[in-house]
Amino acid sequence: LSSLSGLTHESHKKDVEQVYLRCSEGSIEWMYPTGALIVNLRPNTSPASYKHLTVCIKPFKDSAGANIYLEKTGELKLLVRDGERSPSKVYCFGYDQGGLFVEATPQQDISRKITGFQYELMNKGIASDLHTVSAPCRPCSDTEVLLAVCTSDFVIRGSIRDVTNEAEEQESIIHVGVNKLYRQKSKVFQLTGESGNWRGQIKTLLECGVRPGDGDFLFTGRMHFGEARLGCAPRFKDFQRMYKEAKDKGLNPCEIGPD
Repeated sequence: LSSLSGLTHESHKKDVEQVYLRCSEGSIEWMYPTGALIVNLRPNTSPASYKHLTVCIKPFKDSAGANIYLEKTGELKLLVRDGERSPSKVYCFGYDQGGLFVEATPQQDISRKITGFQYELMNKGIASDLHTVSAPCRPCSDTEVLLAVCTSDFVIRGSIRDVTNEAEEQESIIHVGVNKLYRQKSKVFQLTGESGNWRGQIKTLLECGVRPGDGDFLFTGRMHFGEARLGCAPRFKDFQRMYKEAKDKGLNPCEIGPD
């Protein structure tokens, strides 16, 4: 978390401050914004790999006091307008498309304003995943499922215990009971209660219309801003069939115990 305060240079309201961030993910919090910030993302990777990176930002729910622009060679493109209320909206762009320019808007009382957002840098191949970006509700093909098993941040066998719909954020929260944990990048799925059951939550778009149902599924997906986002989720019996067929032909991209 990088935290800055505009009060340190309130008398110079046209000041532009440079900020350099080395982490691949984190957040910026600008209290009492005045002037402007240039946010330079400089991950600890080879500069040659920068062209393969995508930057995503997610404004804090109550972020206010500044406009956020994409800046390249002096040209500004508005990303997030001050006061825009789009809960959970994520803005992404190629690393080579420019940097972030955050400009404070005129305020009568800056002490009440805090501008902030989370950021993530990821490989373009992950960020442009066709299933999650262009058609998030489309069922995955057999090939996509088998590849998701190998590359996802989490892979679990489980059932849908309940679904909570959040109309304001246009999202559904899937409450999952885990029967088998194959992989998880972050500890989203944890042991709970005296029964020792594994449980966790996965988010997806409200438009996908997920509902509680019987039977087990193979849930796969990625971590995004600290949340598990749903990728491919076939019924488990269908996954067993496609895995066996691919294995018999020597075409499965990686090994995983499907039982």
